[in-house]
Amino acid sequence: MIHPTAIVSSGASIASDVEIGPYSIIGEHVEIDSGTKIGPHAVIRGHTKIGKNNRIYQFVSLGEIPQDKKYAGEHTRLEIGDGNEIREFCTFNVGTSQDAGVTRVGNNNWIMAYVHLAHDCQVGNNTIFANNTQLAGHVEVDDHAVLGGFTVVHQFCKIGAHANTAMGTILLQDIPPYVTASGNPASPHGINAEGLKRRGFSSDAILEIKRAYKALYKSGLSLQEAREAIGEKAEIYKELTPLVDFIGRSKRGIIR
Repeated sequence: MIHPTAIVSSGASIASDVEIGPYSIIGEHVEIDSGTKIGPHAVIRGHTKIGKNNRIYQFVSLGEIPQDKKYAGEHTRLEIGDGNEIREFCTFNVGTSQDAGVTRVGNNNWIMAYVHLAHDCQVGNNTIFANNTQLAGHVEVDDHAVLGGFTVVHQFCKIGAHANTAMGTILLQDIPPYVTASGNPASPHGINAEGLKRRGFSSDAILEIKRAYKALYKSGLSLQEAREAIGEKAEIYKELTPLVDFIGRSKRGIIR
């Protein structure tokens, strides 16, 4: 299953059914679990752990050191879960000691060509990153977020669950769950209602999320007043709880 031109370190831990394409390089601290397929000319280095049934395409670079001048060779990691699709020319760096020391990608993510995940990024499950999405260090992306092509995210920003960005969005602050954003800098443009329908949200839940959006962006309330108003509704509609919690933990402030 390993092409004879591939270079695989004797220290790497590779499941017996892993496929590794021509001219790929696998470093000594790499772990790759069963069912994963790696295309030609991929380079996987560092303390990188890759789960099951991932498809990693040609010319990908995973586990390289951070693009951070403070990095001094510390033992930091990259962890990738199961069932991810990682397309051509993606670059994922390991973490830094200034944060948790690990860059994480969850399960069942669809990550298109030329996507960059800088050090200490934390990506959840079932996300979609379109071509050339670029994440600076310490960015958090929650489950089911969809980032349009050429989306650029400032360091330490958070992107809430089910949020959506248009092509070419420049994100300098946090996007709350469910919100659709576009522009430079990004501004809110309603909720991702169609995506919520596809994921099984009820009509009542979507209606309450729309009302929460209006409270946050259209009512003239302060951020704290809007959060309190949404929090009251969250006692009945649990789908609003992630929105309330997200606003409460935002450090860069949300787009408004």
